[in-house]
Formats: sequence, C-alpha cells, structure tokens
Amino acid sequence: MQTKKKMKTVSLETMIDKHIGKIGTAPRNNFEQELKLDLLGYAIKEARLHHNLTQEQLGKLVGVQKAQISKLENNFTNARFDTVIKVFNALDAKVNFKVELSKKKLSLA
Repeated sequence: MQTKKKMKTVSLETMIDKHIGKIGTAPRNNFEQELKLDLLGYAIKEARLHHNLTQEQLGKLVGVQKAQISKLENNFTNARFDTVIKVFNALDAKVNFKVELSKKKLSLA
C-alpha cells in the first residue's frame, strides 16, 4: 500500500527569498524592478484597451510610433519618464508614483 507524501506549504515570500534572493540583494532588487516595469506595461495596455484604442492610435495621440507603444506594453525598452506620463495623460489615467528614501547617510569622497 502506497502512502501519499504530504506537501509542505510555504509563502510566496519564502519562495522568492529562496530562489531569487533576500530583500536588499542585487538579484532581488533586479527582480523587483523588472516586476514593476512589467506591471507598468500591463497598466498601459489595460488602459489602452479600456479606451478601445489600437497601439497605433495611442501612438498618434502621444506623438510616438506604434512600435514604441508596443515596447512599453511588453517591457522591451526603458522609456523616458515624460513618454510614460504622456501615455497615461492620453489615456486620461491618473498616475501615482511613490519615492522612498533610504535612511543611509550620503557622503562625498
């Protein structure tokens, strides 16, 4: 008679720590940065689709080529900040950015 092996349940945070790295490490910082950019691209695409616009139509509203909109949506480029703002303005979307400063003391060498 076979016995079933019981699976252990762990949190997503534990899995990320184990397979990507702990908070503050370079691999973890890179992972989180890429995730944020992916979410930004997803937000642009969802807002564009909500307004029933093609990438070409949105590009014309913003003053960029369709390819640039595609790259933004698919995270193939590090877009200029002003381009991202123009895209969200064209989509009549409110954007909030949060800046967190570390408590590290900066010094000049």
